[in-house]
Amino acid sequence: MRNKSSETISEKIIKSVNNLPYFSIKNLKIIDNIDEKYLRINLSRLSKKNYLIKLKRGIYVSKNFINNIKTKNLLSPYLEFISEKIYEPSYLSLDYVLSENEILTEMPKNFTLISANKTKILTNSFGNFIYHKIKNKLFIGFKTEKIDNFFISKATKAKALFDFLYLRKNLIIDKSYIKELRLNLESFNKKDKLELNKYIKLEGSKKMETIYKLLCLKK
Repeated sequence: MRNKSSETISEKIIKSVNNLPYFSIKNLKIIDNIDEKYLRINLSRLSKKNYLIKLKRGIYVSKNFINNIKTKNLLSPYLEFISEKIYEPSYLSLDYVLSENEILTEMPKNFTLISANKTKILTNSFGNFIYHKIKNKLFIGFKTEKIDNFFISKATKAKALFDFLYLRKNLIIDKSYIKELRLNLESFNKKDKLELNKYIKLEGSKKMETIYKLLCLKK
């Protein structure tokens, strides 16, 4: 059974974070100058009791906040938003964006992102968040949109395809592998092709130029 002091601090924590899309222990240090170790103990207790949801080590969101955005049908954009925030800098790309644009027919099982940091996989109660490192000069080709109060960065259709092929470039040896990917490129217009070719030229390898030819996009 918790003592009165612990219950009071827990109540203060919940009250402080109810309207925050995410928070870390740094956001809570203003509460009565509480010792950081004691804050962590309370966060762990609240998480185990399902008042808080752990997004990754040291970052949480309140259950009340999640319930609120669910009633507004905003859970999907929230998860896209938070996928970038828990591992910055990053943007949604690869399978996730390709499926959204019906270039891949299978629904994505994970949130897939490109990052300027090292490759990493984070898992929480919302799913798997997979981050692939890319060279700094290739960390481009995404747009940021606002849905409600959530800012979401996503690769363009062409950049998502480039990222997808770039990470597989050492596996793609002939056209048969391209066919196995079952890419639906009917929606690729001239502008998309030019954009894709721009990233390939920026990357600068003969392998990516060969892959571009194997896609049969050149006319």
